[in-house]
Amino acid sequence: MPTTPHASDLAAILPGVWNVRATNFPMWLTRERKSPRFSYDLVSENPLTLRNDVSYFTADNQEKHVLGTDKWADDHFVWRGKSLLKLARSRWAVSGKNDASTVLAIRFDKTAFTPAGIDVIVREAVEIDELRSLVARNTEQFGLTAEDFASLTWLD
Repeated sequence: MPTTPHASDLAAILPGVWNVRATNFPMWLTRERKSPRFSYDLVSENPLTLRNDVSYFTADNQEKHVLGTDKWADDHFVWRGKSLLKLARSRWAVSGKNDASTVLAIRFDKTAFTPAGIDVIVREAVEIDELRSLVARNTEQFGLTAEDFASLTWLD
């Protein structure tokens, strides 16, 4: 059974920095964007609201940032962009995690600009030996099907 966290758990789990280590999200599979990382700051616990900074490096090693706010709605977050992206929205949810809450699987819904996708993220400064094997042996715990797992590309 997946260990999908509740909003109260996510308020404690998500704040901090996370590195994308596996994905099927096209944005992270091009040579134009490398080393994607998510940073979450808790804004409010009720309703659960996070400020996020999605960062990555371009092909010429310039760091880029996409800023937004995530607000809990029922069983998922609704992301809204800042600045030029303030009209953009997307839905995402944590579909599962490891027991230590240091590895999460995140599902993104399709938007007008992006397809649906999955990211496996690892808390920064946490080393997970054989991450791919850990997720493969525990797909159900991460809320992934065999097809989901097969669709992932593992990043350095």
